[in-house]
Amino acid sequence: MVSERLALRAFLVLLVVMLATAAWQWRGAAPVSANLLELLPDEMPSQVEQQAVTRIEEPLNRELLVLVGHADRDRALKLAETLQAQWAQHAIFDKVQWQFQPDLDGLRKQLLAGRLAYLPAADAVQLAQDPHAFFQARAAELQNPFGAVSPVAAQDDWLGLSGRILKGLVNPTRMQTDLGTGALVSEYDGKYWTLLRGHTKVNAFDLQVPAQAAELVQQARDLVGADNGTVLATGGMLYAAAASDQAKREMSLMGSIATAGSLLLLLGSFRRWRAVMVLIPVAAGSLSGLVICVAVFGKIHVLTLVLGMSLTGVTIDYAMHYLSKSFTLRPWNVRRALELVLPGLTLSMLTSSLGYLTLAWAPFPALRQIAVFSIASLAGAYLCAICLLPPLLKGFKPAAHSHLLTVSQFLVRSQRKIRRLRSYTSLALLLLLGLGGILMLNAQDDLRQWVAPSRALQEEARQVSMITGYQPTSQFFLVSGATEDEVLQRQAALSARLDKARSAGGLQGYRSVDQLVSPVANQQALAKTLAGLPADALAPLSALGVPDEALRQEIDRLRALAPVAPSQALAGPLGELWRPLWMQTPDGFAGLTSLQGRVGSAELAALGKDLPGVKLVDRLGSLTELFSATRQTASWLMGAACLVMGGLLCFYFGLRDGMNILAVPVTSIVLTLGVLGYTGQPLTLFVLFGLILVLTIGVDYAIFMFESIAGRSTTLAGVILDAGTTLLSFGLLALSETPAVRSFGMAVGLGITFCFLLSPWTGQHHARRSTITTLARPKTL
Repeated sequence: MVSERLALRAFLVLLVVMLATAAWQWRGAAPVSANLLELLPDEMPSQVEQQAVTRIEEPLNRELLVLVGHADRDRALKLAETLQAQWAQHAIFDKVQWQFQPDLDGLRKQLLAGRLAYLPAADAVQLAQDPHAFFQARAAELQNPFGAVSPVAAQDDWLGLSGRILKGLVNPTRMQTDLGTGALVSEYDGKYWTLLRGHTKVNAFDLQVPAQAAELVQQARDLVGADNGTVLATGGMLYAAAASDQAKREMSLMGSIATAGSLLLLLGSFRRWRAVMVLIPVAAGSLSGLVICVAVFGKIHVLTLVLGMSLTGVTIDYAMHYLSKSFTLRPWNVRRALELVLPGLTLSMLTSSLGYLTLAWAPFPALRQIAVFSIASLAGAYLCAICLLPPLLKGFKPAAHSHLLTVSQFLVRSQRKIRRLRSYTSLALLLLLGLGGILMLNAQDDLRQWVAPSRALQEEARQVSMITGYQPTSQFFLVSGATEDEVLQRQAALSARLDKARSAGGLQGYRSVDQLVSPVANQQALAKTLAGLPADALAPLSALGVPDEALRQEIDRLRALAPVAPSQALAGPLGELWRPLWMQTPDGFAGLTSLQGRVGSAELAALGKDLPGVKLVDRLGSLTELFSATRQTASWLMGAACLVMGGLLCFYFGLRDGMNILAVPVTSIVLTLGVLGYTGQPLTLFVLFGLILVLTIGVDYAIFMFESIAGRSTTLAGVILDAGTTLLSFGLLALSETPAVRSFGMAVGLGITFCFLLSPWTGQHHARRSTITTLARPKTL
């Protein structure tokens, strides 16, 4: 009695500490994250590479691209201007653009100071190999009043290099600048489309901003739609908002259904409102899981919350086991029932925690977070069930419904036939049946396991890409060197290979700093080319009346220009688009070559092969390899968990009985994999981790059926309730729109079903049955 009071007081103190800690953790912004990247392992080997990844992913995570379309060009421009004025006042944006007008004075000065540095490689080659054609084209421009437009006056640039520079700069989109407004406009599908670009203050994985951005886009659709226009939008913000809404919807729906279903099972089985107190351990478990997870990781991810809600079906089992003894234990007493089932409950909690602990060995932060949350929840629910719940149920007299016991007795009689088949031959047949399906399984190891992007958003992104020609990807080359010029030389060597790949149709495009400014050696070679021009090369310009003295002075000025370094080029207006693609590193400098359109990792790796300082960074490809390796690791973890559990069971129950108990979940796992193979479901990492949980939960069912405390029918009735609540929780996950959650739920749901059906395999511990029956004094079954 004294120990019970001490246990109660200790648990109440622990509960108060948990509540106070939760209040402190949630005192400000909710410590909940929707950042998908936090779920993935940080496999970047260096800080430089991590910084480069951040640079490349920033436009994907912080930019909102909107196209305003209208059949009338002026209306499209006016609507874009209206949206820009509205959005510029909103707190989530630090910049909203629809006009892209450069600093003309600064642009003019930069062009004049770096005409040799910025001249495109193709023009430099033509000037060296065919100067007559080069200057004939320049003469034609001077004669044509609608020729090439340049901010540099002709008398300041007689050779026309600045015009060639502007014409040769890479245009990352198919859109053209509207001269009247400075807006980017494209004509497509009978409409004029104007680009509006919003840059947010935080990234797409903030909990509040994506929803606000999605709301602004919807308001824009309404506004433009009222004027017979169309809005197309894309950006990480919209995907994050959709994913967050989906997670919250599923968490609320599945948690509500699981709780309501469990409540109905309780009331239908025990017919007393006081029976709903067994949900208290569920709440205690959720509280402890949340507090410990936030304490360890600083925040909790919405995916962890979705999967955590499924623990309702496991944490409720602790109280359900000793409450179900009221079917035959008369008179039922909570302390007496708890005393009978406590060894099984403790072993159940330990084996379940062991199963979740294996998740912590995976290199994925998501799985480690789920492991911590689950183990803490199980421990909190277990302590609540044995410390707090017994005093609350003191004097409780459940009116156990006879229908469930009748069903249980029928199943016991039916399962005797199964027990007669309990032989190594029948076990081998079941394993062979499952093996046939396993051989049909196809592994899937890519990022599609984690996300289920909205088809509407994907289609809209495709349309934006078609109209703008802008299709960014997370793949890029990281080019490193000790000096700025060394990086440029290495980028130029890579660009030569990328140009061939683009000509062959294997690459949509790329952007690299060497497209803006050439290496110093190339600038010096161009100066020598000008010094050695043939005497008649400038004849087309002389024929137009350009004084020979002016041409000689122009060439002298060009030869006297100082070489331009990348840092100088990027500081001016010309460098705006390329500025994020250059970094200073502890060992020198690095340039990023960003790619347009996704290309296979193998093809890209071949393009950068044998080039010094060049490395392909393909995070999706790396994650696919990591998923495959982790899937193999998960198989080993499952095998290790089987060995550990088998050793524990054999130590506790003896070799033969321990192996019989372990045979239930192992056979269920094989049959589950077989069903997935026969039905064409992929073998994913989350299927394997779901099966690890099947191993732990299946061991629980087998242990309880083996011990059969208070009679086999009574125990089976408890297992029915346990399996029902577990299937309500984990089985519902199979309906999730997120592939990772769906495959996890499907594996656990199938596995638990097989565990329940095969639980008679364990037989019954006859040596202990007489003692337990005497203590329990159940009704004759």
